[in-house]
Amino acid sequence: MLNLTITDVRAQKGDSAFLIDDGKTAILYDSGFAFTGYAVADNIKAILGDRPLDYIFLTHSHYDHALGSVYALKYWPDAKVVAGEYAAKIFSKPTAKNVMRDLDKKFAAACGVDEYEDLIDNLRVDIPVQDNDKIQAGDMLFTAINLPGHTKCSVGYYLESERLLLSCETIGVYDGDQIVMPSYLVGYEMTLDSISKVEALDIKSILLPHFGLLSEEKTRFYLQNARRSATETCDEIAKLLRAGNTKEQVVEFFKDKFYKDNIRVIYPIDAMNLNTNITVDLIARELGIEITE
Repeated sequence: MLNLTITDVRAQKGDSAFLIDDGKTAILYDSGFAFTGYAVADNIKAILGDRPLDYIFLTHSHYDHALGSVYALKYWPDAKVVAGEYAAKIFSKPTAKNVMRDLDKKFAAACGVDEYEDLIDNLRVDIPVQDNDKIQAGDMLFTAINLPGHTKCSVGYYLESERLLLSCETIGVYDGDQIVMPSYLVGYEMTLDSISKVEALDIKSILLPHFGLLSEEKTRFYLQNARRSATETCDEIAKLLRAGNTKEQVVEFFKDKFYKDNIRVIYPIDAMNLNTNITVDLIARELGIEITE
């Protein structure tokens, strides 16, 4: 067994950034926004002191998870960025980076931050991984697990020796209590397949983006309810669409059901509106339902 310490290094509600450290090797799991990038790096520096940050593991390419990586790299340029192969392709596209830049600036402004250094063009992936690739990070041996559904590039990292999964949003966004919000944006059936892959693992605890480390009890609850919530919500959306409800009405149903308590705290409203519209379109497309405008 490893002596792992997992520390929340987020600088802003809505960030996703956690430091995993066994005393020898330090890994940043997701990295937060661009506008909080230096603040997250400062939080890491306060913990590590003169020790280096060795790795940055990214779960996917969304701005609130990936952009802070380039600011951490200003402090620790030798850190190796690990992400899915598809994320590496996205980071190479100027149009994708511009979308991330615009979303980051919009949320920064909502948080009262109007000016900050823009390093987004420096996004990089040093170790692009495929499904079942091994990442040896010091004494920690992780297995990369492709978990598409939230995005095509979503990846989890499984540390078998500790029965620990560094998960991603495909499996569901958890409020830490009773709500597991589905987060399928590119594939519903794809999401169910990813949930099946996670269910097949021997898991004692899960580290979740935007939330942190789940206790064994909460891990069991989360795993028991991720599939139920995903399928139940799909059925509810389909029923509403088939009954002639407009897309706007279905989006409001979804938000009324899930956008509350801790999910409201960690999820920027612009992202919630954008993603919910995408989710409704996805379900309609996969189930062959015509949307009433």
